Amino acid sequence: MRIALQYPAFLYLAFAVAPLVSQGAARNRLPAPQSVLRQAQDRYNHTEYPEAITLLKNAPQTAETLELMGRCYLMEAQQAKAVEVLEKAVALAPSNSMTFTWLGRAYGRRAETSFPLAAVGWATKSRQAFEKAVQLDPANGEAVNDLFEFYLQAPSVMGGGQDKARALIPLMAKIDPAEASFAEGKLSEHSKKFSDAESALRRAIELAPTQAGRVVDLARFLARQGRFPESERAFDEADKLEPGAPKLLFARAQTWIHTKRNIPQAKDLLARYIAAPNRTPDDPTRLEAQKLLHKAEGL
Repeated sequence: MRIALQYPAFLYLAFAVAPLVSQGAARNRLPAPQSVLRQAQDRYNHTEYPEAITLLKNAPQTAETLELMGRCYLMEAQQAKAVEVLEKAVALAPSNSMTFTWLGRAYGRRAETSFPLAAVGWATKSRQAFEKAVQLDPANGEAVNDLFEFYLQAPSVMGGGQDKARALIPLMAKIDPAEASFAEGKLSEHSKKFSDAESALRRAIELAPTQAGRVVDLARFLARQGRFPESERAFDEADKLEPGAPKLLFARAQTWIHTKRNIPQAKDLLARYIAAPNRTPDDPTRLEAQKLLHKAEGL
């Protein structure tokens, strides 16, 4: 599932969420005691971010521990602290593509919560971090996806542009053909070529028929087109692939709220999502769900 960052006016980034394990920590640094790191990683995997941070504060400051701490701070919406520790992690592991990816996300969150003038600076840093991550490892699919989203949504004066986004699709296709097809769909929808967008999203489902998220992408698109019965059928199909998955509860509730439909049911789904014991870092955070629930209360 993707987490959308709502930037001031012209800024927007949508991120693929967290991998469970970071890669390529600095090899010339003393590693953190593996027992502490394993405990903190386990807390992170169970979305117990404050507990993970407490453990990591008592561990040596290595690239590994700092990256994990930065991810935890980001999940807790503590963007300034996330930036601080992830910048330290990058300094310790300047060739680690995934650490730069997380730093780019942290900069993006700072842009989201800043005044317009400051947001431009943070968003530019975000793009530069993503570009560095892709340069270091062109096979880092998360970095490529995040950079694609930036190029697609940001204005040209900030380094964005549809041509730049489109140029990444061949690289995406080498990593994940279904994701590349999804990206083609986003580009087509952005250009108001809705028939082409739908075809690309359906092709993504054909390329990854067991992934519920691909069906959710289509369901959301159909809802944006006002094709609500078809959207509901697509959500039902996604639920058959992953029955009761927390991310599906969130996605359906979010879609209903954005289209101002089924608000009581959406609130119920969000309450179930927040209480779900099997949420993971790949799912939207509890804070995001609470923010969406608060929005629903005002409808």
